[in-house]
Amino acid sequence: MHEHVNDPYVQRAKKEGWRSRAVFKLSEIDEKDRLLRPGMMVVDLGATPGSWCQYAVRRIQPGGRIVALDLLDMEPMAGVDFVQGDFRQEDVLGRLEEALGGRPVDLVLSDMAPNMSGVAVADNARVIHLAELTLDFARSHLKPGGDMLVKVFQGAGFMELRQAVKSLFETLQVRKPAASRDRSAETYLLARKKREI
Repeated sequence: MHEHVNDPYVQRAKKEGWRSRAVFKLSEIDEKDRLLRPGMMVVDLGATPGSWCQYAVRRIQPGGRIVALDLLDMEPMAGVDFVQGDFRQEDVLGRLEEALGGRPVDLVLSDMAPNMSGVAVADNARVIHLAELTLDFARSHLKPGGDMLVKVFQGAGFMELRQAVKSLFETLQVRKPAASRDRSAETYLLARKKREI
């Protein structure tokens, strides 16, 4: 708790009106890799409390839309359609697809993380599983040429996941933004240009 309160990114997020410090992870990657542009259709998985949506919605105007999903509720935000639920469930996935309104998805973002147990092996397996689910979603819903940014932990299953991502996308880079805590094993896989299936 002490670390969180004194975290410079937490303080900066509060001062600048962002919903969480996670915004600085996305903004750093976007500034480096030019992920977001006007008119995009973006899906944000694991969106709550919504700082990635806050940032992205500004970058994709005019004409862009975001469909956000999370197990937890999220405060409403202009330009963002929110679906609450577990997208592994058919009815929730159906509502998410409905919210897309037939528009092809340009970018899938996922900062999803499970509730951490403190057991590294179990936590890592859960994070990898969420990344695999994100990849499955991208395989089905991302348009050819589209991009994906997904949080992962480097550990068991990481290399296999990388291979699976590489088979679906033309390029793959690993990003560790400055706002990721040093002691955290999290990194982000940035996959560009989905191949035609």
